[in-house]
Amino acid sequence: MLIRKAAAADLDAVAAIYAAVHTAEEAGRLNTGWIRDVYPTRVSASRAQAAGELFVLEENGLVSGAGIINKSQHEAYAAGSWQTAAKPETVMVLHTLAIDPASSAKGLGRAFLRFYAEYALANNCPNLRLDTNAVNLGARAFYKKMGFREVGSVKTPFNGIAEVCLILLEAQAEEILGGLA
Repeated sequence: MLIRKAAAADLDAVAAIYAAVHTAEEAGRLNTGWIRDVYPTRVSASRAQAAGELFVLEENGLVSGAGIINKSQHEAYAAGSWQTAAKPETVMVLHTLAIDPASSAKGLGRAFLRFYAEYALANNCPNLRLDTNAVNLGARAFYKKMGFREVGSVKTPFNGIAEVCLILLEAQAEEILGGLA
C-alpha cells in the first residue's frame, strides 16, 4: 500500500471513486450526504491536485482511496467548541476522505488516517481536525473508533450543498498514531 500526492494522471481514478461512492449512496448502501455532480467531483479533485493537497492511496497498483490534506479550516469551524485551543498554523485538516466501496473493510481508511497524522506531524501540525456530515453515521463511528472526538455541530452551506449539519472532530496526531500502533 502506498499513499502519495496525486498526479494529474490520477484524477480519473479519483473521479471514479467519487462516482462509486455516489452510486452506493443512491442505492442506499452508504449515507455520506454527498450529492452527485455537486460534491465531490472531478473538478474539486482537480483543484486540490493542482494545489498539491490531494493524496491518493494505491493498493496493488490501483488508486483505491483519496483525501485532501491541508491547513484550510472551513469558516464554520469558528463556531466549533474545540477542546484544544490551537493556533491555525498548528492545525492540519483532512477533507473528503473517500475509499472505493469495492475496497471497504480492508483497513484502507485506517491507513489513510495514519498517513494523515504522520504528515501533520512532519509539517509541525500536532492538531488534527476534520468534519463529516451528521448523516454519515459510518464515518462518525469510524473516526470515533480511530480516536477522534466530536466537539460540536454546525449548520452551514457546504461545498455547494445548501444546508449541511457538519460534525466537527479533533484529535492530537500523537494520540491517533498511538491508537493505531
